[in-house]
Amino acid sequence: QARAGIISTVEVLKVMEAFVNEPNYTVWSDLSCNLGILATLLSHTDFYEDIQVFVRDVFSPIGERLGWDPKPGEGHLDALLRGLVLGKLGKAGHKATLEEARRRFKEHVEGKHILSADLRSPVYVTVLKHGDSSTLDTMLKLHKQADMQEEKNRIERVLGAISQPELIQKVLTFALSEEVRPQDTVSVIGGVAGGSKQGRKAAWKFVRDNWEELYNRYQGGFLISRLIKV
Repeated sequence: QARAGIISTVEVLKVMEAFVNEPNYTVWSDLSCNLGILATLLSHTDFYEDIQVFVRDVFSPIGERLGWDPKPGEGHLDALLRGLVLGKLGKAGHKATLEEARRRFKEHVEGKHILSADLRSPVYVTVLKHGDSSTLDTMLKLHKQADMQEEKNRIERVLGAISQPELIQKVLTFALSEEVRPQDTVSVIGGVAGGSKQGRKAAWKFVRDNWEELYNRYQGGFLISRLIKV
């Protein structure tokens, strides 16, 4: 109804606040998705920081309850929920989540304590979103060293979280390099387009500037339509 302009988005935010004690992964996934769409729209206004504060307020109680480590008797959905919530809090700049993500990332890189598969994406996205060129370099190094394609893809999907314009360009250039399989290039560009307002503009320009190469690479396949969509 809000998307159709029938009711105010304020009403939607009030409803979202009511889910603060919700334990169900599917519900949080839906809330997260809708908040993501709202944040994208609000990134073009003065209210972007306000929506980040709202995300931190709504997601921090469930984040505190779940913690960082699995509890005995947890199911598969709890692990998914933990990854979703920590990633959302980390991207929104929740201080305690950011500090813990940086600590765990450092230990992971140093080989002291390898991150579980469930926590890698939220940790990677958090440190990148609030990181610098050395964070990106470390991430690209992890990509190069990864034995499994699954880990390479995981890294490729989150690289677009980086915020600085020159680093966004570096990620886009990387997308077309030989380091990335042709079928995975779209994921990297899509990650940049979804990462920030600057990323969206940069990705759009990059696709236009490299249209011939991208079109020739994918011809009429489904990847070209996915690229346009992202």
